[in-house]
Parts: sequence; C-alpha cells; structure tokens
Amino acid sequence: MVEYFLIGCIVGVIIASIYHKRISLKSYRKTQNIKRNQKRIFNLIEKSKDIVYCFQILPEFKFIYLSPSIEKFLGEGLVMECYENPNNPFELIHPDDLNILYDKIYGTLDFEKPIIQRWRNREGKYLWFEEHATPIYSKGKLVAVQGIIRNIDEKIKYQLGLEYRVTHDMLTGLYNKDFFERACNKYDVEIDSKVAIIMCDLDNLKITNDIHGHMEGDNLIKGVGIILNKFSSTNSIVSRIGGDEFCILLIDLNESCVKKIVEDIDREIHKFNEVNLGVDINISIGYSFSQKSLGHMDSLFKKADSNMYKIKNNKKVI
Repeated sequence: MVEYFLIGCIVGVIIASIYHKRISLKSYRKTQNIKRNQKRIFNLIEKSKDIVYCFQILPEFKFIYLSPSIEKFLGEGLVMECYENPNNPFELIHPDDLNILYDKIYGTLDFEKPIIQRWRNREGKYLWFEEHATPIYSKGKLVAVQGIIRNIDEKIKYQLGLEYRVTHDMLTGLYNKDFFERACNKYDVEIDSKVAIIMCDLDNLKITNDIHGHMEGDNLIKGVGIILNKFSSTNSIVSRIGGDEFCILLIDLNESCVKKIVEDIDREIHKFNEVNLGVDINISIGYSFSQKSLGHMDSLFKKADSNMYKIKNNKKVI
C-alpha cells in the first residue's frame, strides 16, 4: 500500500511539473507576443510622419517620449535638445500661440478640440500643426500630457487660398465688392466711427478696350490696383467694386487726412504715368466724409459716388 502511495505521489509531482511547464510555456509565449507587438507599435510610432509625445508636468517638466519625426519638420537634433531642455517648446512656439501651451500644462485647455498652433523650424519659419492631446491625471492632479501632432501647412495654405479668393479681386489683388459691402455694413449697424469713402472711376476704359484691346484695358485696371494698394493700411480698405470702379473706405481719420489722401492718389497717378510705357491712367475721384458711421453708410456712399461723377462730367465738358 505504501508503495502505491509513493508511486501516486511521484506521478502527481510529475503531472504537476508538466502542467506547470505548460503554463510557464504559455505565459512565456504570451509575454513574447506582447513584447513583439509592443516592438511593432514602437516601430510604427518611430517611423510615423505624425509627431507622438508624452510630456511630464509633475513633479517636474520632462519629456517621457518624443518621436523623431519632429526633426523632419523643425530640424535635426531637436529630440535630444527637448530631452535635455524640457522648456524648449516655450522657445519654439509662435508668440501668439504661447497661451495655448500654458493652457495645456495648467489643464485649462479644452482637450476635446483639436489644437492649432505654429512652431518655428531651424530656418526661422513658422509651420502650422494640428494636435490632439490627452491629459493624464493622478490623484486628481494633471501630471502629464500626451498627444499626436500633425503638420497641416498644406491644409492651411489651401484654406487661406480659398479665403483670399472669396475676399479679393483676382485681377488687382484688392478687396472685392462683397468684402467692401460687409465692411460698410459693420460700420453702419455695429461700430460708430469717423468714416470716409473715396470713389475712383477709371476714365475711358471702354475706349481703351475698343482701340487697344482688352489686354491693355486689363493692364490699366492692374495699374490702378498697384497705385491704390499703396494706400492700404489698418485704417483703410481698398476695393475694386466694379469693372472700372474702385473704393477706399477710411476709418477714424480726420477730413484733412482724407483730402491729403485724395491729393496723394492724384500725385501717384502722375508718377505712374511718367514711367508707364502703355496707355496713361486717368481717374475721376470723389469723396464724402462723416463724423459718425452708424446709419450713414448708404448716404455716404451715394454722396461719394455723386461727387465722383461731378468730377467726371466736368472733364467731359472741358
């Protein structure tokens, strides 16, 4: 009986040993699979064009990870610089976007929305990026932020191009009629300010088109655009509102300044014609001025238009 008992114990130990080895083998294989998968994921991240990062905030600023793809956009050696100096991002971000960075590390940012920001490369050029960030909390405190950042320069250029085409006249590069009217409406119903409108009408465009062709007529229009664009400023909106009609909306200037601008336009036309080898530019100019803009923009435009046509008709009489 004792022999059978001993044999049973030995068999039990052998079975247990085999079972343990099988479990250990399964556990080992599982661990190896996890490691292989982790390695694959890491390789994907390392080779990705997107920038992946993990930035520790507490107990101290430190990059836990920063993918090498950032160097494709901002320059070689940047990864090591960021590891050595975690304040590096504060030096590279566009000054106007610095508040975004502070909001991120203080946890006051809306992490549900994409973050649009600009970063400076080695050449000093700012590039556009879109980031999706995730905050990491421990015991109720924001201890780190991780995220994925993608370069969106081409997307921004495309959007800016669309916005430009919507708001600008393609022949002259000046603002178009729609933009001018929206600006006038803003000062008519929202903002009260001293305003002036200068109306400019290109003389004899039809005659130029008939005699010299539409290409020469277009050259005249472009020439007017070059001249009037010199008067673009933070206080002015220069627009082409029709085939041969141009408008300048002046904000918060005294009437004496408006008169001087009219004189300067005339002077610039003469200077342009002295060196221009094509047909001379001749413009009829009229303006109107008001101390208040609210509710006055329509009458102001009509008065400027009327004054311009008085000048134009006087030229015909002469």
